[in-house]
Parts: sequence; structure tokens; C-alpha cells
Amino acid sequence: MGTRQQTLAHAPHLGLRHDRVRDSGPARPRRDGEPAATAHAPAAITGNAWVRPAAAILVVGWGANMFAALLQIYRGQLSGLQVNGLFGSYALGLVPALLIMAKVSDRLGRRRVLLAALLLSALGSVVILFSGGAFGTILAGRIIVGVSAGSAFGPGTAWIKELSDAGRAAGAGARRSAVALTAGFAAGPFVSGIIVQWFPSPETAAYLVHIALVALTVPAVWRAPETARPHVGPVSRRGTATDATGTGTGTADAAGTTGRAGTTGRAGTAGTADTARGGLRAALTSRVFLTAVLPTAPWVFGAATVALAALPVLVPLGHYGPVGSGTVAAVTLGTGIMIQPLARTLAERSPATPFRAGMAAAIVGMLVAALTVATGSLVLLVATAVILGSAYGLLLVSGLRLVESLVPPQDVATVIAIFYGLTYVGFAAPVLVQALSSFWNPATVLVAGSALAVISLTATFFAWPRTTVDD
Repeated sequence: MGTRQQTLAHAPHLGLRHDRVRDSGPARPRRDGEPAATAHAPAAITGNAWVRPAAAILVVGWGANMFAALLQIYRGQLSGLQVNGLFGSYALGLVPALLIMAKVSDRLGRRRVLLAALLLSALGSVVILFSGGAFGTILAGRIIVGVSAGSAFGPGTAWIKELSDAGRAAGAGARRSAVALTAGFAAGPFVSGIIVQWFPSPETAAYLVHIALVALTVPAVWRAPETARPHVGPVSRRGTATDATGTGTGTADAAGTTGRAGTTGRAGTAGTADTARGGLRAALTSRVFLTAVLPTAPWVFGAATVALAALPVLVPLGHYGPVGSGTVAAVTLGTGIMIQPLARTLAERSPATPFRAGMAAAIVGMLVAALTVATGSLVLLVATAVILGSAYGLLLVSGLRLVESLVPPQDVATVIAIFYGLTYVGFAAPVLVQALSSFWNPATVLVAGSALAVISLTATFFAWPRTTVDD
């Protein structure tokens, strides 16, 4: 046992729980009362099985965010506050669904929940398609879309992680989930913007494209291997967490730390493994969660939505409003995808670095956004999209990786749901910018936003205080 713990304590990589060093010995049999979801993954899982739930997340994300380009259709019928409110309103359905459906997927299985999410996503598009431009009906459709997103993102991310671990790609789950989500968020408004700009009956065609994508994705998800099973006994908090194949007997934390040994690596955080053993409550009350995750998570979508929803309203786009809005969204979220490998590289140096880099990007992005609004420059608009998209990508993937490392396997879906719930607080940003711009200059509002980002950055310095390495 000592050899095993020493190996984990000195693992040189970013030691998320699912990045643990594997034993070459025989698999540990599942203990009585241990939930099957933490130890049973089917042996037949292939290396690309994760693509099926990733496709579902992409399609649901497409349906949720394509509204960014379709906003141009409704701006002539509704007030600016109503339009921005509709964009963020799907969080009203998303956050409760995130918190509820994570546990439901543990009980009923990932596949059932993700299939239901896909069908709800299509239903939301149908409701908006037949809304006739009525605010209340569009609002109802957006809330249904939000319930769909909440049902998909938490369980789907957990499913991708479990399939990645079982497919011998431990540690890739968070990155793959973030890429799938971001690709859907980027492609939806970009394609819809093209449809709105140049296709006939755009409000019909855009929703029909999404409904068709759902129809194509359902059979793929139906055939994806299940990784969760109903709990057959009390959840045991004793012992060490296992990976998706049930072979793990030890845990490494987000900085290569073993809680039992009490040793912190060069870029480490002491006690994360102890937090994981303590379960969900210990994770949510840990210093690293309260000072790193809690203050930075709202900036994931706060940064992104300022670029893709608030600025296209404040900066004139002329006759190319729909495709311009879609392009800004694609640039913002496309940058978020491209920056994610850098987040992992930075995290290998220190788990604090991607959080601080992400918040620094948010601060600079909000200041450039203020300059963009003041000048009306389209060049600065693109630059803002790149900078705030970088903040989005860095904070999303590093936040996912960290929260997954804080809990044992049976709590992964729940902690992911809580993290996503915190990120979606940021969807209020465009509404706040629009509302406060009635009292102050929009540029001033955005500068004030950068000051809030400075506070969030400062909090991260309390999450990872400097420690002395005791070799």
C-alpha cells in the first residue's frame, strides 16, 4: 500500500482523480453496498464510445444557443430588455434540472436521461416555432430548452468522463465534454445566423434544422453503452474511490496530492484527496471550492454572453445583424475550444494558473468591450470576442477538471451539475448590462464589470496559498 501511495503522491502530471496512475495488478472486486455506478463499467467499451453522448451535448447546446442569432428576428417586435431576457431565460429551467437530473441519472442511467433531454430540446424548438412571436410562448419554449440543457449537461458530462476513463483515456473526459458543449454553442448561432441572413422563412428553417439534428442523434445515444446502474445498497463513503473500471485503489487530487500522506506537490493543493473521501458536502465547503470555483464559475458564461449577446446589441452591425451576431458567437466560443488545451498545460504547472489566466482574460476582455462600445469598432468587437472567449474556455475546462477531482465517483454527476449551475449565473450578464445601460453609459457598466472580475481573481489567491514541499 505504501508503494502505491508514494507513486500517486509523486505523479508528475495534473493528478485529477481520473488521471490516477493505474496498477498492473488484478482488479479489486466490488465491495458489498458499493454503488455499481462507481465500479462496474462494461469491458466492451471502445475508445470512441464517448462520442455518442458528446453528440447529444453538442445538439442540445446547439438548440440552446442558436437563439443568439435568432434574436435579430425578434428585436423588431420586442424591447431590448425582453430580447436579452429571452436569451438568458432558459437558465430558469436549466438550473433546477441540473440539480435534479444528475441524481436521477445515477438512479435511472445516463442513457434514459440524455434521450429525454434530446426530446425536450426538440419540443422547445417546436414551441418557439409555433409561437407566432408571442413573448410568453417564446419564454415557455426557452424554459423547456433550459430543462433539456440541464438534463443533458450534467449527466452527459459525467457519462463522457466515465466512458473516457473506461476507454483508457483517463483525464480526457472534462476536455471532451467542454469541447462538445462549446462546439454546440458555437455552431448553433453561426449556422442559424446564416439561415436568418440569407434563407427564406428563417425562423422556420433554423428550428427545423435543430429538430432534424435531434432526430439523427437519438439513435446514436440509444446505442451508447450505459455506465450507471441503480444503487443496490447504501452508498459507502469508506475506502478509496475507484475509477470507471473498478480497478483503482487510490486517489490523486488535482495537484498530485495524497491526503493520507499529507504531501503537497510542487503545484499542489494539500487535502484535495481528503476532500474527495469526505464526499459532496466536504467538497462544497472546501477552501478551494469556495475561493476558486465559486467566484470564477459565473464568469464562464458571464464572459461569453457579454461578447455574443450584449455587444451585438450595443454595437451597430448594419444590414448583417443576424450573420454578424452568429459570427461573433462562433468566434467567442470557437476561441473557447481552441484555448482549452492550453488550460491543461497551464494546470500541469499549477492548478491555480488556468483560473488566474481565465480571470485575467475576463478583466481585459471587459475593458476592451467598453472601448468597443465607446467607438463602435467592428475590429475591436472581434478582438473582444477572442479575449472573452479565451476566458470562457480557460475557466470552463479548469473548473470542470477541478470539481471532478473533489468528490468520489458516485458524486461526480451532482458536483458537475452544481458547477454548471454556478456557471449559468453568468447568463444574467447581458440582461444586467442592458438594464443598467438605462441609467449609465454602457461603457461605464462594462468597466464596472471588469472591477467585479478583479475581485474574483483576487479570491483565487486564497485558494492556493504557498506551501512548503516536504520531501
